[in-house]
Amino acid sequence: CEMSPPRNSAYHMSAGDLFVRLMKDDPSTVKGAETLILGEMLTLPQNFGNIFLGETFSSYISVHNDSNQIVKDILVKADLQTSSQRLNLSASNSAVSELKPECCIDDVIHHEVKEIGTHILVCAVSYTTQMGEKLYFRKFFKFQVLKPLDVKTKFYNAETDEVFLEAQIQNITTSPMFMEKVSLEPSMMYNVTELNSVSSDNESESTFGKMSYLQPLDTRQYLYCLKPKPEFAEKAGVIKGVTVIGKLDIVWKTNLGERGRLQTSQLQRMAPGYGDVRLSLELIPDTVSLEEPFDITCKITNCSERTMDLELEMCNTRSVHWCGVSGRQLGKLSPNASLSIPLTLLSSVQGLQSISGLRLTDTFLKRTYEYDDIAQVCVVCPYTSPES
Repeated sequence: CEMSPPRNSAYHMSAGDLFVRLMKDDPSTVKGAETLILGEMLTLPQNFGNIFLGETFSSYISVHNDSNQIVKDILVKADLQTSSQRLNLSASNSAVSELKPECCIDDVIHHEVKEIGTHILVCAVSYTTQMGEKLYFRKFFKFQVLKPLDVKTKFYNAETDEVFLEAQIQNITTSPMFMEKVSLEPSMMYNVTELNSVSSDNESESTFGKMSYLQPLDTRQYLYCLKPKPEFAEKAGVIKGVTVIGKLDIVWKTNLGERGRLQTSQLQRMAPGYGDVRLSLELIPDTVSLEEPFDITCKITNCSERTMDLELEMCNTRSVHWCGVSGRQLGKLSPNASLSIPLTLLSSVQGLQSISGLRLTDTFLKRTYEYDDIAQVCVVCPYTSPES
């Protein structure tokens, strides 16, 4: 790009020459900055806008000797003041013995932003003149740190002790984001499975497509399945109160590839209450044949703090009938202990049928626990009537 001179003139100026002249004539430009190829776009103003939480704030600091004298004992200090603390970002806290005219002291500072709100970069310089006079000056640069993402979580408790976590992540900035990674780091009790990809032809493809961009104000749902580790599986059925699930680790890139990272605090869920006795199904078929017996396996867990002496009663419904002896003794069950019982049923009605009618009685306290709508099975006819 060149600037054309007036006609009949031999004068010719290139864009580079024009840039150097403008830099020299601009009174707000640091003397000698044109030799560093620094323009106004790279000069830090007093208030230079916003930075997002989780990004890395980087700044190039240059102290230039504009005088024609040598100065001594130059100490450059860069601090970052937040609402809660003051951080020293200088790479070195030792003084430079001397700085000759037209020379610079350079430093590059970095800081991963971890707080929301107003931040002030305080650059302080102290030095000694040739006359032995000690001088000092400071400059302040203010910027705001904003929240880039809005994260909401939902928990779903399954009967099999599995926990499903849905994380809704919304881009609340004004620019698109490339979502590099969204993962869940589980607590020590759980193993996690990510449910955000689909496998086809031995390859895994993200449910969000190949280009994982999140546009401004768009929301994306991520799903995870947490299953108790074997050593904690027996305790999972009797956990009461609040349990720690884990934390989300989110990594993204914006604009010219700036990288940001956020980790949520430990996510907690309220463990479901099962009362004194919990009854769950360990084994049940999806589909059964009409009027043919099928087997299920029930798991009974004592969630109380006392020993129980249990009796099992089976009550038939209109569509599902129990096969076996009702009113049998199961024996004593200690606190936190479990018992697996195989049972047999048959259905006299087709369609999706609910398994109900189990009753557990604690003979010590004469207390009965009722369990209905434990699960559903699909009942189909194994034969078809001949055509007339």
